Amino acid sequence: MAKTGIVLSGGGVRGFAHLGLLQVLEELQIEVHVISGVSAGAIVGALYAAGHSPQKIRDLLKKNSYFGWSSFLLNKDGLFSMKVLKKVLQTHIPEDSFESLQKKLFITATDFAANEAITFSKGRLIETVIASASVPAIFEPVKIDEHVLVDGGLLNNFPVEPIEKKCDVLIGCYVNSIPKGLGNGKRIGKMNLIEKCFHMAIAPTVYSKVPALQVFVEPDLHEFGMFDVNKADLIYEAGYKAAMKHKNKLLSIL
Repeated sequence: MAKTGIVLSGGGVRGFAHLGLLQVLEELQIEVHVISGVSAGAIVGALYAAGHSPQKIRDLLKKNSYFGWSSFLLNKDGLFSMKVLKKVLQTHIPEDSFESLQKKLFITATDFAANEAITFSKGRLIETVIASASVPAIFEPVKIDEHVLVDGGLLNNFPVEPIEKKCDVLIGCYVNSIPKGLGNGKRIGKMNLIEKCFHMAIAPTVYSKVPALQVFVEPDLHEFGMFDVNKADLIYEAGYKAAMKHKNKLLSIL
């Protein structure tokens, strides 16, 4: 049997689109053996690797708005922490280790002191997931051993490399499509401007990895912001529909 791996990018609430892809794979009875995730993709990947279904993860994240500002607690330093997310992960991944998962998982985070992306695949899981999703200047950095960690998407928002040589078939889902223009003549917001500039800057690196994949899913999500939790269902459906467009190819290569 071919060993199948999936790569899940960062993207905030747009990570709900990853669940659409996973739902398609389940419906097609395509088993995922290895997962590489970063930021939002790390959250989804960890819960899926722990044995939770795409539908359950979707409902869980929607119910508690873990991608929304209401989930984050302001600390004394003026930065947000993800204590709510941590509690949820502890509840649904009680053993808190990579080794306890049902699927092999690789999580990418950025070592802020060393200026490099690093990959974790063993040891403590929950703190690593939170570190991978900790956007600099918004969320607290996470200290793990000698590392001071922030969002992995800062240096590698599409971590193909950790599993590229470990799988026979690679499927990637990238949820940060870049729109052209400023969008319906409306004034572009500061956060949207910053985000678009970031994704424009990293796009060449991301797309250079696509040839390594057998299937590349990129839903059109440019109208959704990183924290549009109220649009989670629309994002999920967009991911599902984008993945379904690859149905025949998925069935032919697996």
